[in-house]
Amino acid sequence: MDAVVQHPRARVPIPAPKTIAGVPRPTREQAEAAVRTLIAWAGDDPAREGLIDTPKRVVKAYAELFSGYGKSAAEHLERVFEDVQGYGDMVVLRDIPYHSHCEHHMVPFVGKAHVAYYPSNGVVGLSKIARVVDVFAKRLQTQEALTSQIAEAIDEHLKPRGVAVMLEGEHMCMSMRGIQKEGVSTVTTQFSGVFRDDASEQVRFITLVRAGQRTG
Repeated sequence: MDAVVQHPRARVPIPAPKTIAGVPRPTREQAEAAVRTLIAWAGDDPAREGLIDTPKRVVKAYAELFSGYGKSAAEHLERVFEDVQGYGDMVVLRDIPYHSHCEHHMVPFVGKAHVAYYPSNGVVGLSKIARVVDVFAKRLQTQEALTSQIAEAIDEHLKPRGVAVMLEGEHMCMSMRGIQKEGVSTVTTQFSGVFRDDASEQVRFITLVRAGQRTG
């Protein structure tokens, strides 16, 4: 049976903040009122039949879409499996779907994350890496910050010999508004440890990611 260790940096889940910048978090009723205001500002009647329950639905949806504020990456990285029969090569997870919201316009950006690390003291369950992606994606974000946060969380809590993260994303703020160009893909990367110090490791990681896309 695999040995499981509790990571020394493990923390209990973080509750959603009760204050933001020192100001009490708005109540559900206040949030629903804000949605009604936006509907009216857009030019519609928030009291008409099709929209009367929309504020409740939007607030409920926001609780799910931005649930990352009440979660921590540590809770998913605290259990490390040490007995891996001497395995020390790269662990790669390709094509992890994610959806997030641009912090500039609060419209979605969606794509896939590719994550790799070189174990030092063991590995975590594969689903845990995907959950870490979700923790940070379900917040107001930029793709650049999201890439960095995923890499830094894995680096901090697993202490691997190196981490590589690549995100591909399509931004609705570019396809639905502004320049209105659909199908444009943005690619961001972050490397640490052996991936940062050895360009050949970056090439190997990217080759493995692209190979999966060609055969998928």
